[in-house]
Amino acid sequence: MDDIDLEQQEPLPVDRDGRPLRSEEEQLDGSRRKIGCCEKFQHSVSRWMLPEDVREDYLERANCCPPPIFIILISIGELAVFIYYAVWKPQKQWVTLDEGIWRSPLTYKPESREEAWRFFSYMFVHAGVEHIVGNLLMQLLLGIPLELVHKGFEVGMVYLAGVLAGSLASSIFDPLSALVGASGGVYALMGGYFMNAVVNFREMIPLLGVFRILVIVIIVGADFGFAIYRRFIKHEQGLQVSFVAHFGGIVAGMTVGYVFFSAYNKKLLRDPRFWICIVGYFVFVVFAVLFNVFLSPAP
Repeated sequence: MDDIDLEQQEPLPVDRDGRPLRSEEEQLDGSRRKIGCCEKFQHSVSRWMLPEDVREDYLERANCCPPPIFIILISIGELAVFIYYAVWKPQKQWVTLDEGIWRSPLTYKPESREEAWRFFSYMFVHAGVEHIVGNLLMQLLLGIPLELVHKGFEVGMVYLAGVLAGSLASSIFDPLSALVGASGGVYALMGGYFMNAVVNFREMIPLLGVFRILVIVIIVGADFGFAIYRRFIKHEQGLQVSFVAHFGGIVAGMTVGYVFFSAYNKKLLRDPRFWICIVGYFVFVVFAVLFNVFLSPAP
């Protein structure tokens, strides 16, 4: 048997860790591998939610664990409360709920503002079908992709910051009006996403960037117009419902929300913008509390 000269043989294709490398044919086959539905969805999410320079990091660790549980649970809770007041409580019609929601312990009312939970719990109560359908559609379509990228804590903080900012702003600038609906939280998500899309415009597919910005502007403009019409022109009987929560929510989103959504894969505590927004938000909350205790014209 002839001796084999090992030095004349070609070296084994291994990497520096000793693992065998794939051949060119295997690499070609891998590149031709069809992308599954889940991977396609994750690619779409990354293109819509993140600037180009961080998409690769997201795709490397993208998964649905944990799932977008916050926005789903909030939506289920809001739908359950709406069904409770629409079905189990006597109502004249589904389209616009009547007495039940105004007597609810969840609704924010100026004369009951000492019950502090109402500054948050009003988000679960909606005034009619069009009201809840609009809020649920927006928060699910925008909130689920945001939560897949930024996870539940960030999305939850932005959403609740918008809810609280909405009720506090309403108590200051429209102190005699009641408040129902999750518009403050929905607008916070929209405001944070809007600012992220504007600031990172060139890295977030410019053509689609124009489209998404226009869509947000149209939705916000139409919703604001309808809310102002319902508040000042239509003059429905019963408690007047404030629209100021929309302003509070979108301002919270464009500040606190922008910091959370633009800091993907970064340490928030090391970002000076984070502290500026947090301190500013805290000052606003303290001022609103003092206003409600000492200066509010509400009973």
